[in-house]
Amino acid sequence: MKRPAPQTLLVSYTGEPLEAGLDEAGRGCLAGPVFAAAVLLPPDFKSEFLNDSKQLTARRRELVRTEICREAVAWAVAEASVAEITTLNIAQASYLAMHRAADQLRPMPTHLLVDGNRFRPHPTLPHTCIVGGDGLYRHIAAASVLAKTFRDDRMQELAAAHPAYGWEQNAGYPTAAHRAAIRAHGPTEHHRMGFRLL
Repeated sequence: MKRPAPQTLLVSYTGEPLEAGLDEAGRGCLAGPVFAAAVLLPPDFKSEFLNDSKQLTARRRELVRTEICREAVAWAVAEASVAEITTLNIAQASYLAMHRAADQLRPMPTHLLVDGNRFRPHPTLPHTCIVGGDGLYRHIAAASVLAKTFRDDRMQELAAAHPAYGWEQNAGYPTAAHRAAIRAHGPTEHHRMGFRLL
């Protein structure tokens, strides 16, 4: 299915005014925490560039992040640590981060719209999974932008202490250069030892 252009992103799945979008970032990385964001947008929210974060340049992601943080009814970002990823597995750690983000929203949402095809049900909030939802629904697209940009910020911080791995560029993803650095220098405490690093 062809994804709609940013200006045609759908406003809501349920029509409920307190429907929140949920998305994660960093699930496929070799290093660093997994991040998630939850966003409640006002019905009249407008952004020239809002879309799935993977479809935006870094500059446009930052512009959209500023708009979301300024104009959202509520937004929250949360993470699950490398230790939690190791203990729980990456899928369960991603769900944990999503639950943490949703739990921070005030007002609390009445429904969660989740990017992807699987989710661990929240204890009190109903949800709907939408495959490719970050390119279809505004709430999820906004969550994808916040999860991506806030995680990139964290990887920039970690890169300053571990410059050999290029995290300021690869954000911990399994690039050839990242794997070459692991081969040359070994893993750090921020690497996910349960993943195939080489």
